[in-house]
Order: sequence, then C-alpha cells, then structure tokens
Amino acid sequence: MKTIVIAAGYATRLGELTRNFPKPLLKIGEKSILDRMLIDIDKIPDIDEHIIITNHKFAYHFETWKQNACYTKPITILDDGTETNETRLGAVCDLLLAINYLDQRDMHESSLLVVAADNILFFSFKEFVDFAKSKQTSCIMCHEQPDVAKLQRTGVVVLDANDKVLNMEEKPAVPKSHWAVPPFYIYLRHDLDLIRHSVENGCGKDAPGNLAHYMVDHTTIHAWHMTAGRFDIGSLDTYKEACQRF
Repeated sequence: MKTIVIAAGYATRLGELTRNFPKPLLKIGEKSILDRMLIDIDKIPDIDEHIIITNHKFAYHFETWKQNACYTKPITILDDGTETNETRLGAVCDLLLAINYLDQRDMHESSLLVVAADNILFFSFKEFVDFAKSKQTSCIMCHEQPDVAKLQRTGVVVLDANDKVLNMEEKPAVPKSHWAVPPFYIYLRHDLDLIRHSVENGCGKDAPGNLAHYMVDHTTIHAWHMTAGRFDIGSLDTYKEACQRF
C-alpha cells in the first residue's frame, strides 16, 4: 500500500504564511503538519512508500524537507507542474498523476491510502487500514457532526447497519445524516481502474471528496468511524490555534 499525500494546493486562506511556502511544512510546535501525520503512517506495516504530490512552486521546499526526513519507508516527491492557484490541477487530477506515475514505474498495482496534508489527528491510520482489510473494499472515514451548517460545507454519507455507504452528497443543502466525511480514503487496487476513468466520466476535479462521491456510485465503499478527533488547519485562525494547543 502506498501513501498518497495530496499537497499541491496553494493555501490562499493563510495569506503571507503560505504565499511562498507550503502549508503542510508549516511547523506546529517542533514538527511540521506533514511530519505529524507521516510519523504515524510510517509505522504501519502495510505501507511501503510515501508519495507526496505538490506543485512546481513548492516542489523545492518538499525536496529540501525530504533530504532531512528520517522515515523507514522511501519518499517520492511528484511535481504536478502548476505554479498558481488559478492553474492548479485539482486534487482528483493530482491523484491521477500519482496513479499514472505508479503505472509507468511498477509492474504490480498497489492499494492507496490517500490523505490531505493539513490535519493533525488524534488517532492512528492503522485502525483505518485494518478496517479496510477486514471489509476488503475501498473505504472512507466518517465522524458524527451535529452542526448542520458544518454538514452543509462537507461530504455527508448515509450508512447501513454494516457501515456500507448507501449515499454520499457533497455540501448538501439538506443533509440526510450527521455523518461527515474528512479527506482520508483507502482505494484498493481492484478499484483503481474506476479512478483512472473517473474524470472522463464526469467526476469533479477539485476536491478529493468529489472522487469519493463518484466511487460510492460505482463500487462498494465502507465507512470507518473515527475513534478520536482531528484538527483541521484551514485558515490563519485555526493555524494559530493549533500552534497554541501544541
């Protein structure tokens, strides 16, 4: 299984902090946001490589970070070639870039753990990987969100008694449940061909949730209930709050 870190955004909401520096490499205490995530993922036996997808503007920073990184699994930095927020490929197309890279390099397909690089987590991804292995399907995460206004700004799923996803909507005006979907996914290798043809078949390009929504409509997906919370660093205020907390 490969880790695919989607880190090609420009984080415009953080203003000057990320004008010339990638958000995932901002320090929270002694460690960067990205390192706080990879320290956990690197310990998972199923993972054999970390692939970081970035843009051309920030690729140098990730290459510099890689030179000083100390992980047990190899790290690959992929440059998607874009230099501005206006020309960004979008998270789904960046994932397609990573899959194409793996198709050209490897003889055998690998399953993918796809993660956004701007969260601090209070649980281990190993629980998520073990859940996907038990279900033998591609999987998403979910957590209970009682705030309807917040549900209207994220993906929302309806589940059956066995945690199979019956329905998923992005930013619904009228949410059908209180199960919100964070940007963490496992796509098993038997579903990768669906991803390869997702955009040409109408999947949105911008947010990783667009692909999860598409996959729910085309294959069996289960949802793992997060066992603890997360801290989403999406704005200057939340970054400052994270620095204070950690």
